[in-house]
Amino acid sequence: MSIHIRKEQATDIQAIDAVTVAAFLDAPHTDHTEQFIVKALRKAGVLSISLVAEGGDAIVGHVAISPVTITDGAEHWYGLGPISVLPTEQGKGIGKALMQAAIEELNALNAAGCVVLGEPSYYGRFGFKATAELVLAGVPAEYFQALKLQGDLPAGEVHYHEGFAAQS
Repeated sequence: MSIHIRKEQATDIQAIDAVTVAAFLDAPHTDHTEQFIVKALRKAGVLSISLVAEGGDAIVGHVAISPVTITDGAEHWYGLGPISVLPTEQGKGIGKALMQAAIEELNALNAAGCVVLGEPSYYGRFGFKATAELVLAGVPAEYFQALKLQGDLPAGEVHYHEGFAAQS
């Protein structure tokens, strides 16, 4: 199947929701609110990057990126997540294509960097690294990683948008 990555369109919202639910259905370490997070970020107008992966006529993957704040006042930093790929399509390079396209979009926004909460072995392939300078409260340090795109690496506690607390 050929995969095409493109920006989210209004007609994709229901499919994005379905992909996100399916992708996290059996995932460990989740409270299964990822679809609510995407909706809340979109509603708040802070879904800075929202890309879909199309395979055939269907949406098979999605990645969301939104601004984060850092206690040292650093600007132009973003948080990646959630990223979702249908379980039946995982392991086929769709997540990798979404990640690469998301990083390209971050560079186009002149982002200073991006943080992610996730598996170090996966995100490390894209240049993300755990760093003592950036922390996310209540999270093991090795799972919170940063990708510096330009400028200096900030230091402080990172806060995601309140949409990450969405429960419905």
